Amino acid sequence: MTVDFIFDFLTNLLDGFIGSDYLLILSMLIPCLAIFGFITIYALIVIYAELKVSSFIQDKVGPMGQGVGLHAGKWGLLQPIADALKLLLKEDIIPSSADKPLFILAPFMIFIGAFISFIAIPFGESIIVADLNIGLFYILGVGSIAVLSLILAGWASNNKWSLYGGMRSAAQIVSYEIPAGLSLIVVIMLAGTLNMQEIIRYQAGGIFNWILFDNPFVPIVFIIYFISALAETNRTPFDLPESESELVAGFATEYSGMRYAFFFLSEYANMFVVSAVAAAGFLGGWHSPISGFMDSPSWGVFWMIGKTFFLIFVMIWLRWTLPRLRVDQLMNVCWKVFLPISLINIFGVAIWTVVFN
Repeated sequence: MTVDFIFDFLTNLLDGFIGSDYLLILSMLIPCLAIFGFITIYALIVIYAELKVSSFIQDKVGPMGQGVGLHAGKWGLLQPIADALKLLLKEDIIPSSADKPLFILAPFMIFIGAFISFIAIPFGESIIVADLNIGLFYILGVGSIAVLSLILAGWASNNKWSLYGGMRSAAQIVSYEIPAGLSLIVVIMLAGTLNMQEIIRYQAGGIFNWILFDNPFVPIVFIIYFISALAETNRTPFDLPESESELVAGFATEYSGMRYAFFFLSEYANMFVVSAVAAAGFLGGWHSPISGFMDSPSWGVFWMIGKTFFLIFVMIWLRWTLPRLRVDQLMNVCWKVFLPISLINIFGVAIWTVVFN
């Protein structure tokens, strides 16, 4: 379901009542509202999942509704909603020494970067907002907006802890974008396209046709991409930009209320984006693991969302299992380990493809 499809549908439905310019605006607005609604519901689900998974790992029960009076509902299902309302109702404080325009802009800018990435993500065989020929390149490009946003947040706060967090974040994201991008070059080499839907169609025919199992080099490529994606989304063990034990809350130290909530929403949105790219690029996207089994377009949505949520679960699992790295360890792993291995993988995949295919 693309913008063109919605525009044609509205044209047939409202032809003569509304001008074509307004119909075009409406056809773009509807997917935007749908994406925002999806991100909001998805964030509430993942926050609840994170609370429960972390509690299980720590041998606790997590949020539970018990006793009489106000509580988090049955099984604690209302806890994410309570947390969201708490943040939205908090006082919005802007430090007197902050650069006010940039301070206000930064959280919305980082959310917009995550938001517009969803435009090129396929949720099913025919469910995508814009089926771009350069979809993969587009997602990588708009994802870089996060770097500018976090530097803005750190600098505009006029707080040394915020600035440290912003600079760490910039160094970390820019560094790990290189091995992540080189890993996706392997996907482009094998599929022969940057179009997300075409990359998924290339993997039709069951689990052994997935790019992950194409040759011996690709599993290493996938691991490097996934770890780099963890670093790009500032997830533990790579959460150095907001390490509480060192920098209070890093780039978000001076933020409160709704602006603070936008940083959290953006983090969870970026988790979905990088996981969806991994699912589409390596795990067959909306294809079933078994050819012909539950392989209809409606089941395709289930497979795409299911694979993406599995990778998000792994991210949550790692957060509550591994300790945080030091800054020097973080950069050493990127430049001295991942970068050379990624380059070797590109040559290895190219040679393997020429010799054995």
